[in-house]
Amino acid sequence: MEKGTIKKIAGPLVIARGMGGANMSDVVRVSDERLIGEIIEMHGDEASIQVYEETSGLKPGETVESTGVPMSVELGPGLIGSIYDGIQRPLDDIMKATGSNLLKRGVEVPALKRDKVWHFVPVASVGDNVEAGDILGTVAETPIITQKIMVPYGVSGKLAEIAEGDFKITDNIAKITLADGSVKEVGLMQKWPVRRERPYAKKLSPDQPLVTGQRVIDTLFPIAKGGVAAVPGPFGSGKTVVQHQLAKWADADIVVYIGCGERGNEMTDVLNEFPELIDPKTGHSLMERTVLIANTSDMPVAAREASIYTGITIAEYFRDMGYSVALMADSTSRWAEALREMSGRLEEMPGEEGYPAYLGSRLAQFYERAGHVITLGKEGREGALSVIGAVSPAGGDISEPVTQATLRIVKVFWRLDSSLAYARHFPAINWLESYSLYDKLGDWFDRNAGENWMELKGRIMSLLQEESSLKEMVQLVGEDALSAPDRIKMEAARSIREDLLQQNAFMEEDTYTSLHKQYLLMKLVLAFYDVCLQALDKGADVNKLVALPVREAIGRFKYTAESDIDKRFNEIEHDLTSQADDVAAAKEDI
Repeated sequence: MEKGTIKKIAGPLVIARGMGGANMSDVVRVSDERLIGEIIEMHGDEASIQVYEETSGLKPGETVESTGVPMSVELGPGLIGSIYDGIQRPLDDIMKATGSNLLKRGVEVPALKRDKVWHFVPVASVGDNVEAGDILGTVAETPIITQKIMVPYGVSGKLAEIAEGDFKITDNIAKITLADGSVKEVGLMQKWPVRRERPYAKKLSPDQPLVTGQRVIDTLFPIAKGGVAAVPGPFGSGKTVVQHQLAKWADADIVVYIGCGERGNEMTDVLNEFPELIDPKTGHSLMERTVLIANTSDMPVAAREASIYTGITIAEYFRDMGYSVALMADSTSRWAEALREMSGRLEEMPGEEGYPAYLGSRLAQFYERAGHVITLGKEGREGALSVIGAVSPAGGDISEPVTQATLRIVKVFWRLDSSLAYARHFPAINWLESYSLYDKLGDWFDRNAGENWMELKGRIMSLLQEESSLKEMVQLVGEDALSAPDRIKMEAARSIREDLLQQNAFMEEDTYTSLHKQYLLMKLVLAFYDVCLQALDKGADVNKLVALPVREAIGRFKYTAESDIDKRFNEIEHDLTSQADDVAAAKEDI
């Protein structure tokens, strides 16, 4: 192991001399306190080290020791339900080790619990030819998640030994005879460098949506399984609540939630709320399919930079088992700020607004690790990793570098609008500025959600855009100057905004909406528009049509229990037609 001494300290950056034999990205231990760091630059025998802990009190001349291995995460049973910091140190074990709820420097705690025993059930047999990605056996990690123990990458040969039994994470469960005759022992745990993408056999075209139960997303701006989305918005516009909703309700087997540089009390909400939430698909606690990475704004800034790599490597591991994984990164702006701080301390040439010139490429490396893939191994399992990154532009200015670099990479853009948030319209996703470029999802929606789903969606978007134009006219001349069909158009658009797109995250019947219910709601708000236009043609009074009693029933349809929606839809549709006919029959006396 290479040993050197500290030459210079600048916040989280430590420069050490005598490190000529070390490699880029090696993990190092700094000083007698054994602070964790990573080599991010080499000049001759001098290494620039990003230290993931508080560096106050360090002095030039103290020792720096390279471990000779890159920054890696431990992957195996015990990940689900865990709460880690940015470099995969379990916060509950740190609290037990230090007797304090504050992180202490130099604490060495293994990421996966070494004393816990897991029951391993083999699915492969002695004599089988196995290759990287093949499943050797399974471990029931939680009542709803079964971990598949896979042959590590780069290993292939004949299975010489495997047995069912109870094992600790450090025990070997199988032996594989390699082509050269040597024997490779395989355990329940494997390690993987966080900055390296885990390999797969083939990447597939994303043609299936990640159903979220959030109407404005599923109806207008869907994301594909294996897709990438950005949620930019100013302070107070509801980014974190949107991400919490997606973590709770998205149609994913596993959720990895990264709190990267966010406020501590927001992460506290997540930590308190997730264990109590019951997953509607399984009936178990949401934590039984969730991994949390908490790296709050008061934790060392350098660990922020590592946290999203830690999270996405864990997510890729579950993807390789054939699971659908959703990763929430909240927020990539805080991660970019950590990059900017380290870049400044390294005295690199700054790019736009002081961010490093490589900001765009680093963001691309992160988001490109998402995808719908066929995994390694003879089975050819399909797995998906969807990435949803929140962006926090200062003052809500989306022309700033992090947002613009993100938009060049992602295919879904959910633009959060402070004016909608102040008007108490949540989710505050601006329907005129947001978009989804996953065009292939239309066929899936028409086949699985409703035969004319895309036609209804097109009509709704058209009405919302026409309402925007009419609003400018109303501000100039007043609503009374509008023609009767335009009045109806404005009312239909208002119904779309308030009854379809607005959603209450804290109301049981409204927090999640199935695709079938969304389809019926779309049909109702458009049926109001169509029926009213027909009644106008028969001479009905526009003021009476606007005031139809059935409009309240349409507005309250979203609060209907899933079991009653078909019956209630038919009742409202019947009432709408009969009330509009009554108005048309009783023409206004002249």
